[in-house]
Amino acid sequence: MRGGPSASPLLQNSRTNQEHTQVAAPQKPNNNANNRAQRDKGGNKTPQIRVNDRIRAPKVRVVTAKGDQLGVMATRDALAKAKEIGLDLVEVAPNADPPVCRLIDYGKFKYMQAKLQKNNKSKVTKMKEVKLRVGTDVNDYNVKMARTEQFLDHGHKVRFQLRFRNRENAHRELGLEVMAKVVEDMKTMGQVDQAAKLAGNTVTMVLAPLPANQRVKKFKKYEEADFDAESDEFDAEEE
Repeated sequence: MRGGPSASPLLQNSRTNQEHTQVAAPQKPNNNANNRAQRDKGGNKTPQIRVNDRIRAPKVRVVTAKGDQLGVMATRDALAKAKEIGLDLVEVAPNADPPVCRLIDYGKFKYMQAKLQKNNKSKVTKMKEVKLRVGTDVNDYNVKMARTEQFLDHGHKVRFQLRFRNRENAHRELGLEVMAKVVEDMKTMGQVDQAAKLAGNTVTMVLAPLPANQRVKKFKKYEEADFDAESDEFDAEEE
């Protein structure tokens, strides 16, 4: 356990609302190029999935369709591996370092993602809870991260709660370190929905799942065989 912080406290980002005044004009110019530029700036832009030769990163982390990791390799070597076994190299986590790519049939991949998105519309998103401690054992932490991945993979949000006990209150920066580690470990499965915040002797943070086609599990080998990610037992209590 280190005595000092290794990461800056997580800050909650906020966006400033801007008011747009529409000026009436007798004629509206028809400018397709400008319209496309405006659409690209909007929040509805669909991220493009890079496949095979369109992948730009020099190195990628390669996983199989089943989630088995083949390690980091040069993109050209990963492409050669994909061609050798008759599959595509699909970039599923472009923001990871290095980006994560899967060896899969891209046609089947698109079909399954469309089917999954259709099914997810009828699912109820829940808030699950994972409790941590400053001195959480490494194996216990790995199991909790495996549970977190399963929650996120089922489309649920996850609220993390870390409570300081006794002398731990003198080193509260360590709690923010734990939360920063969670964010780093879960970056291929989820993103920060509510940044870590301290209230009294407790730090809380919420992660939301990434789009299904970008999720890659890191703690799969720590999953419990009888664990039910849909069980009400793990639902977060209302604040």
